[in-house]
This record gives sequence, structure tokens and C-alpha cells, in this order.
Amino acid sequence: MTVDKIYLVGFMTAGKTTVARALGARLGWRAEDVDELIEARERKPIAEIFSRHGEPYFRNVEREILRLLLPIRHAVVATGGGTFMDPENRLTINRDGLSIWLDVPLDVVFTRLPADGRRPLASDRAQMERLFALRQTGYAQAHVRVDAGRSQPEEIAEQIVDRVNAG
Repeated sequence: MTVDKIYLVGFMTAGKTTVARALGARLGWRAEDVDELIEARERKPIAEIFSRHGEPYFRNVEREILRLLLPIRHAVVATGGGTFMDPENRLTINRDGLSIWLDVPLDVVFTRLPADGRRPLASDRAQMERLFALRQTGYAQAHVRVDAGRSQPEEIAEQIVDRVNAG
């Protein structure tokens, strides 16, 4: 199997951005982060986009950013936690490259969450638990699942390289 683009999907705090950078460096590919591209385009943090414009607006911008990334090859793309939940995005991602689910247990997610309000969907623990459970089915539609809960980003990147090379 020839892979020239990898999309990392998974719940918030799964390490998508950090692993994308490590994997990009390991492969000699560029690393892109959907959330960072959204913040740069909108000139405001994700939390502010959510509070000012709402989630539907954010998701539309997210779709536009994904479309802009389509022509780019030899790239590792870190998606936002909800990007892969949209059926259109999921189809686009799975057709354009190899999707890899960085699977992290919920208890690890809670230990990694910053308490600074940057994660707009993380403000209510019960809501987070429901969201986590709901999203598992979507993430399971990725091409590959990698246990990312207790490994370092460089180790996860190496596991992905091994899986890709094994074909």
C-alpha cells in the first residue's frame, strides 16, 4: 500500500497535534493541524469561535480547511476531535489518505485536559463522557486504530510507521 498522506483522528487530548509533528519529522513530511489553521484563518482561538459564532459555524470553517488541504501530499494532518464525526469529512479523509485513530481511554483524557477553558466542549464532565462514548463509533471507522493512551508521541509515530510499512 502506498501512503502519501495520513490523517490523525481521535478525541481531544489524544495527542494528534504532537504525534503529527513527530510523525511528519520521522517521515520527512509536513505536519498540518486543522485547529491551528482554523485559528489562523479566523484570527481567534477555537473557544472564542465557538462562543461567538457557535459550533455550526466552526464546523463549516473546518470543512473548508479540509478541502484546502486536499491537494497537499506527503503530509500528516492532525484533525480536530470532532472533524471525523461529520460523515462528509470522514468520507473525504478516508478517500484522500490513511486515517489513523489515536485511541485514548477516557480516564487519560481527563488527566490531560487543561483547566483553562481552551476546550469549549470539556466544561461539563458528564457531557464529556457522553461525547466520548458517542464519538467512539465514528473514530472506529478510521482505517487503522492505534492505542495512544500510555505511549510517548515518538513511540506512537514509530508504531504508525511500522503499520504503514507493513502494508
